[in-house]
Amino acid sequence: MELTLLNEQGQTASNVSAPDTIFGRDYNEALIHQVVVAYQANARSGNRKQKDREEVSHTTKKPWRQKGTGRARAGMSSSPLWRGGGRIFPNSPEENFSHKVNKKMYRAGVCSILSQLAREGRVSVIEGMTLEAPKTKLLSQKLKGMGLDSVLVITDSLDENLLLASRNLANVLVCEPRHADPVSLVFYKKILVTRAALAKIEEMLA
Repeated sequence: MELTLLNEQGQTASNVSAPDTIFGRDYNEALIHQVVVAYQANARSGNRKQKDREEVSHTTKKPWRQKGTGRARAGMSSSPLWRGGGRIFPNSPEENFSHKVNKKMYRAGVCSILSQLAREGRVSVIEGMTLEAPKTKLLSQKLKGMGLDSVLVITDSLDENLLLASRNLANVLVCEPRHADPVSLVFYKKILVTRAALAKIEEMLA
């Protein structure tokens, strides 16, 4: 598989060979969907809490007598059928949202995503990405000059200036290869990978 090598102006300088085992796989939609859903589900935290009929603040006094009123019989106002009553199956903080995905499936899903992005021309290689100062304006002008508005930059090691400059840009993310998750790969329109980071990705997913 051949990936385009971009220069500082965002123009194609040459091509870089990439292994077909990572960038030349078939598109497996079912596997990609499973990996993306599992990643999002595992990021969820159980912070929802609802009260059952034991926990709501209500009296246990019978609202009215059992017979003779013409209304439906009722035992207490904390009944789940009543407004303000307890929930029958309440959400609790102990709820587990995690999905099990083994390493082989995860790597195959990431490789399938990278392969499809490469076929669509959304993955490019750059020699490096550095900034003289941690200024958002500098990075914004640099990406604008390269014709990029939504981009994921994968570098072998995080440059502090680049990281600080990218934090205030909504459609720009800078990360190392081990932090390039499936959701980010799918979300951003363009993926920029440095040469050193490409070697690390090959080592991780080989």
